[in-house]
Amino acid sequence: MGIIRKTQSVAALLNEFEKGSNAISAIELIKRFDTEMNKTTIYRVLDKLEDDGVLHSFLGKSGVKWYAKCNGCSKSKHSDIHPHFQCLSCGKVDCLDIRMRIPKIPNREVVFSQLLLQGECEMCCS
Repeated sequence: MGIIRKTQSVAALLNEFEKGSNAISAIELIKRFDTEMNKTTIYRVLDKLEDDGVLHSFLGKSGVKWYAKCNGCSKSKHSDIHPHFQCLSCGKVDCLDIRMRIPKIPNREVVFSQLLLQGECEMCCS
């Protein structure tokens, strides 16, 4: 993990991800912190945390960017390759604890991959 300067903005955003295991959209973070910091600061901190291997991002339904805590990543490599699940009923988004293997493709080098599964979460199914 890279060296992260613990500004109030960094600490506030990190605290949001420590509260639970769910992913949080950039839009939701902007709403939560609208009186404390502007959206440019939020995006800058999120980008820095992602660059440092603390968070990873992925696109959800409608192209909205979501962020979640990394597990075992570093500044030089994101190693937590896994699918994400988005509930179509309640909107909850989380990382699935399933390891994925990216296939080798002849004459290609895969650098990044995303898999978003959509359906109903455990709360909405019952």
